[in-house]
Amino acid sequence: MNRIDLRSDTVTLPTQSMRNAMASAELGDDVFGEDPTVIRLEEKSAEITGKEAALFVVSGTMANLVCELTHCGRGDEMITGDQSHIFYYEQGGCAALGGIHPRTVPNLPDGTLPLDLVAAAVRDDNVHFPRTKLLTIENTHNRCNGTPLDARYMSEAGAVARKYRIKLHVDGARLFNAAVSLEVPAVELVRDADSVAFCLSKGLGAPAGAMVCGSAAFVGEARRNRKALGGGMRQVGVLAAAGLVALDRMIERLADDHANARRLADGLAEIPGLMVDPGRVKTNIVFVDLEPGGLRAADLAASLAEQGVLVLPLGPMKLRAVTHYQVDSGDIDKALSIFSRVCS
Repeated sequence: MNRIDLRSDTVTLPTQSMRNAMASAELGDDVFGEDPTVIRLEEKSAEITGKEAALFVVSGTMANLVCELTHCGRGDEMITGDQSHIFYYEQGGCAALGGIHPRTVPNLPDGTLPLDLVAAAVRDDNVHFPRTKLLTIENTHNRCNGTPLDARYMSEAGAVARKYRIKLHVDGARLFNAAVSLEVPAVELVRDADSVAFCLSKGLGAPAGAMVCGSAAFVGEARRNRKALGGGMRQVGVLAAAGLVALDRMIERLADDHANARRLADGLAEIPGLMVDPGRVKTNIVFVDLEPGGLRAADLAASLAEQGVLVLPLGPMKLRAVTHYQVDSGDIDKALSIFSRVCS
């Protein structure tokens, strides 16, 4: 059976161009700073985010953790959203491995953090309190409908961070989805950030990897933390080559994923028993709430899987569907037909 996999954009497979680039990549020892393909990827990543330097790491989770460890010491505190990926899905790595205390502020439905609450969460200099060192903002925001946070908000968040003399880290796992949706260059969304992380292995389609971007001094320290976490990967240009193709060829086409997500949301909203607000779909993530008294999420996901459509249950009555470059408009129409049949 040909499956339509909507569980996540992490399920993408590399394009043939990526496979060709990987097979012919020029290699060296990256821990010694000698892999030319990694060097090119890091230079391009720094340029595209407007930062001085960049670092290639294994994953988005490692990218965030490396940034947290670089900004904060043991016993320091970072402010993050209560729905953020860092807080929700990264196994408490900041606390377990860095001794960093997370302080949460409620995310609004659009993924933003109320900046007055952020300001109120910054600790006074008091012997009883941890020192506030870091603010993290997620863009796009996964659990808040994949919503992009615009340049004005990101600038205002940066101003708050500067006012209180803390650093701003942007978890931009899907940063380029935000840029494409908002029709602005990615650099406009991270201009005020002290560090930026973005994934190569989600909508951009590379098989693995993420980037950490910041000042040259910051990236130098981040490189030390990557090594301590076991992230020195030697001849890793075989993966960096795919990342270069991703940045060259896969950003603008994210608009297709966004269009397919809206097509999916529009269709799902017409199916009895499903509750979807198409107006909240701005990028490639669609959340589906199930009406009380109907199918539960796990049961519906299992029934859909039997028909060849894979979605991700996110609670007893909620599903998530994510579009990506291996799902086209025809697949969306097939998925909608299967949803309708199963729900009836």
